[in-house]
Amino acid sequence: MQVLVTGGTGFIGEQLCGRLLADGHRMILLTRGSLTNSDRCRYVSDFGELDSGEHIDAVINLAGASLADRRWTRAYKKEIFASRLDTTAALLELLQRLDHKPAVLLSGSAVGYYGHHGDEELGEAGQITKGFSQDLCQQWEQLALTAQELGVRVCLLRLGVVLDRDGGAFPRMALPFKFGVANWMGKGRQWLSWVHRRDVVRAMLFLLEREDLEGPFNITAPRPVTSRGFCDAMKHRKQTLLSAPVPAALLRVMVGEMAEELLLKGQRVVPAALQDAGFTFDFPELDEALVNIL
Repeated sequence: MQVLVTGGTGFIGEQLCGRLLADGHRMILLTRGSLTNSDRCRYVSDFGELDSGEHIDAVINLAGASLADRRWTRAYKKEIFASRLDTTAALLELLQRLDHKPAVLLSGSAVGYYGHHGDEELGEAGQITKGFSQDLCQQWEQLALTAQELGVRVCLLRLGVVLDRDGGAFPRMALPFKFGVANWMGKGRQWLSWVHRRDVVRAMLFLLEREDLEGPFNITAPRPVTSRGFCDAMKHRKQTLLSAPVPAALLRVMVGEMAEELLLKGQRVVPAALQDAGFTFDFPELDEALVNIL
């Protein structure tokens, strides 16, 4: 089949597209870079380059500025919203004018959709607590769901913290341990809903193939850990000389609002819908994931 991917050159998208190509599919990638087309992979910088007769079987929408790259100034928060909502709106305009509608849209979101709930375990039916990340994810999801009006099956990918050795959050999380320092954020009791990048790609392929599945899916490992739990698991794999927290007050000074939203609070999210559908994880436990990554 031919798959249109936004965000296909990013940390998740790069591995996903490699797997799709290896499985024999053809790709159209939306990118701002100048890349060379190949026999089965075409790059476009704007959806306007695709005419109404384009045959697209599936769409995977992963585009969006990183929440953790910069301090959340007013301008950057607008960029975070625009990078998701504007791209998704343009994608929906493309779907409306295509003569052949894709069968499925996998649209990015995040576990930030739920807001913060302390130790409460959250499946896809979990309640929400308002906040910047929650508002962002909710608006993004609501926009993507309008594709259902065109007869497109929509799966919402509520991603946890995606871990792997060569990108994403893990290199920064692991950096102190390289210097013999084991640390955690604040009091360390906040939950980290993590997932190995390989399982993210496998879950997406699973949802592409299962025509009976739609709606929200938590893309997280079945057993989340606390910030202290992540520290303890890393200490089993890295020799450390000192254990100490990163004080909450210091984090607030360093990164501002982002500290409260992403570092000092979290969500205890489980992949109930995926597991109910029969999906199994290669890395259900953090220790197993760290063995692979490290």
